[in-house]
This record gives sequence, structure tokens and C-alpha cells, in this order.
Amino acid sequence: MNRLKFETSPYLLQHAGNPVHWHAWKPEAFERARKEGKPILVSIGYSTCHWCHVMERESFEDPAVAAFMNAHFINIKVDREERPDVDHIYMEACHVIGGSGGWPLNCFLTPDGRPFYAGTYYPPKPAYNRPSWMQLMGHLSELFQRERDKIEAQADRILQLIRQSGRNLTSPLADMPFPSQAQDRAQALQVYQSLRPGFDLQDGGFGGAPKFPGTMTLQFLLEYHFYTGEDEALQHVLFSLDQMIRGGLYDQIGGGFARYTVDKAWRVPHFEKMLYDNALLVGLLSDVCRHTGTDRYAETIRHTLDFIQREMTSPEGGFYSALDADSEGVEGKFYVWTQAELNAALGEDAPWFCAYSGTTPEGNWEHSNILWRPPSDEDFAAEWGMSLHTLRERRREACEKLFKVRARRVPPGLDDKILLDWNAMMCTAFARAYTALGDPIYRDIAERSIGFLLNRFKKPDSPGFYHAYAATSDGGRAHIDAFLDDYANLVEALFEVYAITLNPFYLRHAQAILPYILTQFSEEGSALFYFAPATRQDLVVRKKELLDSATPSGNAVLLRVLRRAAVYFGQREYAERAQNMLQEMRGGILRFPGSFACWASTLLQYSDPAYEVAITGPQAGSFASQLHRHFLPNAVLMASEQPTLEFPLLAGKGFNNRTCLYVCSDFSCQAPVQTPRQALDMLLPLRHKNAHE
Repeated sequence: MNRLKFETSPYLLQHAGNPVHWHAWKPEAFERARKEGKPILVSIGYSTCHWCHVMERESFEDPAVAAFMNAHFINIKVDREERPDVDHIYMEACHVIGGSGGWPLNCFLTPDGRPFYAGTYYPPKPAYNRPSWMQLMGHLSELFQRERDKIEAQADRILQLIRQSGRNLTSPLADMPFPSQAQDRAQALQVYQSLRPGFDLQDGGFGGAPKFPGTMTLQFLLEYHFYTGEDEALQHVLFSLDQMIRGGLYDQIGGGFARYTVDKAWRVPHFEKMLYDNALLVGLLSDVCRHTGTDRYAETIRHTLDFIQREMTSPEGGFYSALDADSEGVEGKFYVWTQAELNAALGEDAPWFCAYSGTTPEGNWEHSNILWRPPSDEDFAAEWGMSLHTLRERRREACEKLFKVRARRVPPGLDDKILLDWNAMMCTAFARAYTALGDPIYRDIAERSIGFLLNRFKKPDSPGFYHAYAATSDGGRAHIDAFLDDYANLVEALFEVYAITLNPFYLRHAQAILPYILTQFSEEGSALFYFAPATRQDLVVRKKELLDSATPSGNAVLLRVLRRAAVYFGQREYAERAQNMLQEMRGGILRFPGSFACWASTLLQYSDPAYEVAITGPQAGSFASQLHRHFLPNAVLMASEQPTLEFPLLAGKGFNNRTCLYVCSDFSCQAPVQTPRQALDMLLPLRHKNAHE
């Protein structure tokens, strides 16, 4: 019997009709494996995974293949986004065994969950230097039955390697004296110099194809420019963003970014859209707007957030996980155009629009056209005898026409799973967009989002939260204990919503969550944190996730959260824990900066003075908003229009019918000033002050 019909994950439900007797990752599967003496086959993927769909069609829907799987294995399907803890363990096994990984991830386990073999996609017939799926299963099934002792020994070796993974990335605290600020600056420079050779100076971003946005590395470069004034760092950020926005990575008609492109010039996307990519890119674009003092990227922020509100937001206010690359079984079909379709939709506007968008009668990709933008709107407008304003207005009108045509197509599949960590990241993105653009709708959405997370994901009678939420016929269900990434991103979102509302309600929630994180995720003898909580009992090993991958490591997010919490709540132990976390990771950051860009951004904060800003008095809210319009990664700000003793930074600051701004460093404050401009002069490094006059 296929048990996936009882699940809520869209990915698992996609497989609910397979003839394979799939289980979800639940105790009953392991109990059955032990009782029947069979190995476990765990197949891991996600709903927008193209090769997961391919392997399903080729193998899991084949009755003969399914019959063999049912006879020889206990089969488990896992949604990697719903159970990232399971995915992390068996992806590590795949790397240990074969040196690489990916999805679908197919891992063979002993009945108690120890992996003895792992791989990715396998074809129905031998190809690509790989055995067929049936050949692989037949070989492993026979080995398990005939040479069980060898299988057990192999599983023990692999599990030991998984336990040891990551140790070469950390250093014992006792072996690392705390560096001075000058040494921190030298290490930040070392990180930057290590990243520079990877700059793609022709197309932007980093490296070759396939090409991912590299948002966290670009964020580091932006912050490196803030602290050092290094113009090359800023220029590479701007150039990279421009190239992405001009290319097929960006949906020119509907807004939003695809996950990656298959080419290095950002032209041909893998068309799936992930919530987290768009959250990270909106956050970066908002910071660039604040830092450069220009709304150059405002249109892209608005267009992307329009897409999120239109296609990725649930009626309750949560954000869905992803849109598939395929529609009607064809990759990209929803997004591409033939020349005939463009001509029919645009009429007399078709010639210039097609020239602008790089389309051809033959197609610029697989006999269809992906829409792009030219290198320069100014040059194109001059070539076609238009003013720049006219070009942009006519392009807007043409895109609206194409959007209406596209809306009649069969849309890509939607993964309507709502995840706590990704939702918190998008909440943060809306908050940062509000600081950059000042549109109150973004503040309202951020508040609605954080309210949804606090109401729907919170465990009853516990400070804990759940990881996933699904709308159901009886009103919705949250399930699966939350992971470190969930808590870290949730607390950061609470801080960001506080920053734009100054409502201490959000700080109080964060203050209640932080002790729970320290209790549930800490490892004795280390400042770093486990990925899964102590309550999780169904894993063969408990891992720490340290690398920044598609999303920032939960440890890296928690590092910056603890630094900020130390200021908000006046608790030095949070600052000390953060400093110890960074100490353990310095070696890994310096050796592999491209994999630790989020960590490296916090290293920058130690390389220059860090500031706390307290604003008190009747104009505190207005003054705080003025400061938030500036990109100030070196400062934490609190403000109150009424006297308060609740938070140490604000306690005891004068309320005498005038507004005062106190700029503090390391819990010691300067004499108060009366204008945001005066405070900004104290906060900005000297090299930036003239630029903001």
C-alpha cells in the first residue's frame, strides 16, 4: 500500500499514485524493515525537481520496477524541504560514497537507518556511465542478503565519516586567541582577496555554468565596500545585479527570479522559482538602494514583490515554497514565446519589442524565445528614435499585454507547502524593502507575515515552533519540530519587524525564543549549534550544518542574531556566545570564503567599531525611520516615544519633551545629539560622510 496519500507535502502527494508501496519518514517504516529483515530505500527530492519527475516517470510509475522495489525493500519518500535534517545526513553519505550529490537522492539503508550506498538519478537502462535502476537495486539487494556483515561494516564506516564531517572546518576555542580589530580587518581583506579571482568580469556573478545568483557573497561584497570603501567590491555587486536583471534569470513579464541559469551569461534559466532566492535577492537589492542612495533597483524590488503577493502568498498570509519549472510536462513552457505569439499579442509594437528582448523567428532557446533586455536602454532608445521615458513606458505597456496573454496559459505547478524558515526570510525581505522604498504596504505585509508565523507555527503550551504548515480542509496543520534555521530566521524577522514598527511586542517574542534555542540546539564543548533539536529522535546521527548553501547556514544567521540580541536585551552572554561561534569558524571562513559568505559578513562587523543607537522622545519614530533609510550594518537601533525601563539601551535616557539620539559603542554612550544627521555623522565611517552630505 502506498501511504503517501495521507501526507500534506505536495512532493509526497505527487507520488501517492505510484505503484511503489511508499512510506513517509515515520517509525512504522523502520519497524517493518526490522521485522521483515529488509533494507530501506529512501528516495529524497522536492516538488520542483526536474530529474525527480523524470525518474518517477521512468521507474517509479513502472509496475515491474515497483514490484521489485516492494518485494526487496522498504521504500520511503522524503520531501527534502520538509525534512532537511534527513536530507543533510544522506546527502553527506552520497558525498562520502561518490564525491558528489544532487536530487533525486536515492540512499540504501540498514533497517536501523545507517546508509550503506547512495547515488542520485539512475536511468531505466544503462546510460551516462551509470547502471540501470533495476541493475543497481538487484546488486544491492543481493549483497544485503548474502553478505550482510560487509554491508553492516560499510554502514558503520560511512556513519563514522558523517559524524566527523565538518570537523576540519572548525577550530577548538582553546587553540585560538581572540584577534584584535586590526587582525579582524586583515582577515576580512584576506577573504575579499580570496573571492576576487572568482569574479566573472564578463557576465557578472561568480564562476561558470550552471550559474547561481551567489546572493550571500554579493551581500558580503556590499558590506565590505561599506567598511573599507573598496569600489571594486561595490561595482561587482552592481554589475552582477544588472546582468541578472537583464537576463532570463529574471522573469521580465511577471517578476521574480529563477533558481539558476544553465549558462554563465544569465540567459537560459532553469525556470523554477524558489521563495528563498527571491527573499535573499530582494533583501540585497533593498540594501543596495539604501547604500547607494538611488532607487535604481526599485522597479525590480516592486516587480518581484508583486509576483510574491500575486502567486506565492496564501489567503492566510503565509508564503508558498516554489513554482515548478514545468507546465504541461514541458520545462519553461509557461514563460517562453514564439515569434508568432509575440506578433499576435503586440501588433505594431512587435518589431521594436522583439529587438529589445533578443527574440528571433527561429527562437533563442529550443525553437522558442526567452525574453531578455539589451545592455543599455539608453543606446536602444537612441537607435529606435525614442526618448528613454517613451521606451520605458512603451515597454511597460507591452509587458502588460504579454502578461494578460500568459495568464491564459496552464501555469507551472505550485508547491504550496509553507515553511517557517523561508517565510521568515521573506518577511525580512518585505521589512528591508520598506526601509529602502518607504511603501507602507511592505510594512503591513511584514507585520501580517510575522503574525501568521507566530499564530500558526507556535506549539501550544511551549516556547517551541513547528517547521511546516499546510492548509487542510479543517483549517490548516503545522507539523514537524522546527530546526535551527527556522528559529534563527524567525528571530531575525522579529528583529526586522521591530525595526520598522518599534513595537516591543516583537522583541518580547524574540526574547522568549532565544533561551529555547540555547537549550534545544547547543552542543556541549562547542559554541556552535546542532541543526535538529534535542527532541528529534528518528535520526541515526545529529549534525551541525555550517556551510552557507542555497540559504544561509542557521548557525551563521544565529551568529548575527545573538550579536543583535546582546544589544536589545543587554545580555553580554549572547555577545560572548557569538564571539565564540565566530572563533570556531574563522579557519573555515578563511580557507573556503565562498562557502561561508554569511559568516564572513559578520566577521566584517568585528573589524570596525559596532554601534548601538538609542532614540528617545516625541520624534523617536520619525528619526528612527530617517536613519533606517541608510544602510548601516554596523549599528543596532532602538527607539521609544515613551519612557521605558524594559530594555537596557533605552532605560534612563532623558524624556524632557525633546528627542535625543544616543550613539553608543560597547554599552558606553556619547553625549546625545538632536538630529539624525548628527547621529549619522558619528555612525558612518569617515570615507562615507562626504557621499551623504
